[in-house]
Amino acid sequence: MKEKFRAYLAWATVCVLWGTTYLAIKIGVTDLPPLLFAGIRWSIAGPLFLIIIRFKKYAMPRKNELLPLAVMGISLLGVTNGLVVVAEQWLPSGLTALLITTMPFWVIMFEFIFPPHLRINWLMIGGLFIGFIGISILFLGDAKYIFEGEYVLGVLAILVGVISWAGGSLYSKNKKISTHPLVSAGFQMFFAGIAQTTVGLILGEASEFVFTTNSFLAFTYLLFIGGMIGYASYIYAISHLRVSFVATYSYINPIIALFLGWIILDEAIDVSIILSAALVIVGIAMVNNGAKQVSTPE
Repeated sequence: MKEKFRAYLAWATVCVLWGTTYLAIKIGVTDLPPLLFAGIRWSIAGPLFLIIIRFKKYAMPRKNELLPLAVMGISLLGVTNGLVVVAEQWLPSGLTALLITTMPFWVIMFEFIFPPHLRINWLMIGGLFIGFIGISILFLGDAKYIFEGEYVLGVLAILVGVISWAGGSLYSKNKKISTHPLVSAGFQMFFAGIAQTTVGLILGEASEFVFTTNSFLAFTYLLFIGGMIGYASYIYAISHLRVSFVATYSYINPIIALFLGWIILDEAIDVSIILSAALVIVGIAMVNNGAKQVSTPE
């Protein structure tokens, strides 16, 4: 029971903290090139996190576990986070968060297709549908951008990233390794950071990487809060809870992202946003209860 409580606490941490990262990414990518902005912070966050948890005396991974950890890190953070940062060059932070809400659909589809197969019930389907309707209400406000070229590129980048995240999450869940989840998170951050940084250098981003005050604050926040604390919480959560449930964090993130836009950028919050938030909460509750009724092993 204590382990489950910690897992749900980790999930709640992801729901809150990752909702704040979209604004920080938007601020940072205004001044910094996207892949080096993402890659350097993960390259620092991984080793630093491992140094901190080393005091817990967790065992380091075996050599044959390094490749799976690299696959997890690159598919989860390297591809997905990298594409989110790239997309936020063109998309508003709140809209980016909204697009991420398609992720639970991909997770459930992959869980249904690949073993161990997920048994999906109507309560889960209904919850996902209601949650998606809630997010769609918010999405309608940005529909006017749909025919802008850079907007479309941003949307495509997010969708590819979401698919990569869903696949990486299930691979991480089903690939049995003995490495402690927190140690796994540290190595995944490092591998993702090296991959992103390498691509950024190949693309010639080094000459553009110059900190401003705002971009440095955003970088630092994402390094410690969004990266070290947020990602470690996510890895711990999917190690102990059903991935399709953990994926519902993406329904809460947009609400937080839009709220921060209201506080910091003076964006409006109206009745439609309140209605959306209510639908999202109902949808998450339905998915959680539906997942408890199916018998697929954790």
